[in-house]
Formats: sequence, structure tokens, C-alpha cells
Amino acid sequence: MAKIVVLGAGVSGHTAVSFLNKTLGKDHEVIMVSPNSNYQWIPSNIWLGVGRMKRKHLVFPLAPIYKKAKIKHILAKAISFHPEGDSQEEKGYILVEYVSGDNKGKQEKVSYDFLVNGTGPKLNFEATPGLIPETNNLVSVCTYTHAEHAWHELDKLIQRMKKGEHVKILVGSGHALATCQGAAFEYILNIDHELRRYKVRDKATITWISNEYELGDFGVDGGVFNVFGEQLTSKELGEMVFNDRDIKWIKRAGVYKIENNTAFYETLDGVEASESFDFGMLIPSFSGHGFKAFDKNGNEITEKLFAPNGFMKVDADYTKRPYEEWTVQDWPETYQNPSYANIFAPGIAFAPPHAISKPRKSVNGRAIFPAPPRTGMPSGISAKVVADNITDMVKNNTMTASHKGSMGNMGAACVASSGYGLFRGTGISMTMTPIVPDYKKYPDTGGRELKNTIGSYGLAGHWLKLALHYMFIYKAKLKPFWWLIPE
Repeated sequence: MAKIVVLGAGVSGHTAVSFLNKTLGKDHEVIMVSPNSNYQWIPSNIWLGVGRMKRKHLVFPLAPIYKKAKIKHILAKAISFHPEGDSQEEKGYILVEYVSGDNKGKQEKVSYDFLVNGTGPKLNFEATPGLIPETNNLVSVCTYTHAEHAWHELDKLIQRMKKGEHVKILVGSGHALATCQGAAFEYILNIDHELRRYKVRDKATITWISNEYELGDFGVDGGVFNVFGEQLTSKELGEMVFNDRDIKWIKRAGVYKIENNTAFYETLDGVEASESFDFGMLIPSFSGHGFKAFDKNGNEITEKLFAPNGFMKVDADYTKRPYEEWTVQDWPETYQNPSYANIFAPGIAFAPPHAISKPRKSVNGRAIFPAPPRTGMPSGISAKVVADNITDMVKNNTMTASHKGSMGNMGAACVASSGYGLFRGTGISMTMTPIVPDYKKYPDTGGRELKNTIGSYGLAGHWLKLALHYMFIYKAKLKPFWWLIPE
């Protein structure tokens, strides 16, 4: 009997544990270790953050689902990694600390034959002084509790606007190297929509601030899209949407501190400036969780498992070289740690080999560019690849990973919707192949295959976002035939 331990019940961890449980069956033990008792469908935090959804619509308890599926769930957080075991434990193990119940605070070893690190990112608000949500007029939509607070504050702001007060709203990147601009982009569109719905849009100045070189970069170096039969760059698409909604923008900006309800930033050309606000939602930088690793003799071997940013090393090429020399072949295919073949890290937990958007520094030396995103479809697809490989390894008694899924040849879809309901909403939907642009293969279309890199703008995209919400909630709850729904 093989014992597979999965860390983290987010998109990648929950996907991995669900498929492993389905494919391996009761002849093997599949365990989820996570400090979270609930699952949240993160993309819909945007609607929660503007009061159009309630927590119950996107959050549900994991216990009954795992109980029915016969997946053991340990409510604990990982403390340290011990891939070689120690003098008392021959197998590799994770040291965990229980977060609830009678065992709260107790530490315990959880051994494994295979380990999947799906812990995702640490929301590194502390990397930007003053960025902590609920201070300095700041909110967040990174978690459902954050999003609930965001709506509470936005609702208060709307009431002030109804009384005739003019306000300033700032949304975007809260750090010079932050990623996940897509979530901020969707949130700013929803704020605009809601203010129009409440008939107070004329009382607000809405500004986008980002570390992107051009609008629509999103950490993937933007792209060229086929939009209604015409070729548009992501820059042109982004500017069209913001101009249409009277949203101002500041780009090439690295926010370095928040103080007295004001964001202080530097631009690539070295200009120091600031932007005050009454309501701000600025995405933090992401990092690993700071795990330590030790060999069987107790010596620290953290660098064998983790990159300096705290994310786990996988089968990527981490050789340092100029940006122009990196290629799509540098990106991982199996998400398998090179030092320990029984350890995997799908989704945001893996360390990207390099930036996708061109790294740039200001004239003063500050790095200002978005880090590579690995959320959404890449998290789910890479988790499925990992689950398939572990299943084959267990069944065929091999340590060779044959299933592959690189972001260098993987396609992805992204939908940013504003509004809610069947007939009131607008969605910007984009598909791109590959996620990591291949400039040698597709030199004339931004490194992507144009026939599969498509953008649309309208009600249909909004319908798609609604459909995806209900479809993926259904899948996450492991309802009948859930596995037929693609990642």
C-alpha cells in the first residue's frame, strides 16, 4: 500500500487529492493535510467583494466531501520537510502542527511514499510597508474573509457618495514585483459597474496602478489577440476597456510603501510620486511559506527543495542567464523535485525558472515588472499531471514521470466579468496558447498561436464566467461525474 500526502486544499491541492483518490482507490492511502476546513472558489471572490455574492455561494466545508470520498483530512499546517526521514522514521515525512480540536498546537510527523506540495503562495503583504488590509483605507479580495470586508468598506463608500461626497479609488499592484493583475483588473471593472448601478459613478475618480510595462501585460508579456476578426494587442484591448469606462491608469509603477491612505511609488524612468485614495485594493507580492527542510541527520537542506523565494524547485532549468536567452523549454513539465523524485509541486507552489514579462529596473535600480502567474487553469492542469504521474508510479512500481504539461505548450483561458445576473454584465474573455510565449515558433504574433489566442468583449463572456463558477463549484464538491469537467 502506498501512502500519498497532499499539502494544501486550494485549487492544485484539492485537484490532486481528488484525482489521486479516484485513480488509486482503496488499495492505497490518500491524505490531505491543510489548515483550512473550507474550500473557496477564489475567482468568485470578486463578486463577493462587490456584494453580488454571499460567502455560501463560493465557500463550502471540506469535511463532508472528504468523508464521503474516504479521503483522510488532517487539519494542520506544515512546519518542516524531512524527505529522508530521520533516525526514528525511515520514510520521508512532514512535520505538521494541528490547528484545531484537542490536538491544537501539537506537532506530529506525517510520513509518506509520495508528497504533493500544493500549499500555494504566502500573501506577502508585509513586503510593502503599510499594505496590510484594514489599514490605510485598504481592502483585499485574495481570500473570502478579505472580500467580505472589501464589500463592507465599499458599501460604506457608496453611502458617502450618495450624500454627494467625491471619492478616489485606487486598484492594482501593491508591490513592484506583484503578480495576479488579472484579479485586480476584474475587481476594478466590477467596482465601476456597481457604482454605475448605484448611480454614483460621477462621484468617483477610479485609477489603475500597475507594475506592467503596458496595460494587459498580466505577467505573461501581454499578447496579440484575434478579437472579432481583427488583431488587437492586449495593450490596445486594455486601453479600450479603461477609456470606455473612464478609468485612469498609471503603469510601469513600483509601489514601495503605503502611508496615510497614500500609495508611494517609483516609475521606471525614476520619477517618485504618490496617489492618495479613499478606497484601495492593491495586490501583494507572493512568496513561498518559508518552509525549512532537513536531511536524515538533521542538517538543513532547504536549498535542495526550495528556491530563494520559498517556492519549491521542480524539473525546470534554473540556470541564471540573460532574459533573452531563456526559452519555453526552461519551464517544468512534470513538477517533480530534481533531488527527491517522490516530491511534486504543482500550481503556485512551484518556483518559476524565470520571468515571462521582461525584467526591467528603474533608473534608480528598483526592479519593476510582474512576476509569472500560475493561478487558475495552470494550477488545475499541473495538479492533474502530478496525480496521473503518481498513479502510474504506484501502479507500475516506477519513479519515472511520463505525463507532461508545460506552460510552454499549455493553453489557458481567462475571463474577467463585471456585473452579475443573466442580462446585466460584460465579460472580457481571453484564451492564449501557449501561456509562456514561444517567440521562435510564433515570431509575428507575440509568441503565441493566433488561431487559439482569442479575445472577446460582451455579454457572452459574462455568461461564460457565470457558467464557470457553477461548473467548478460542482466539480470541487466531487458531484457525480465531476472528473469529466476539464481543468
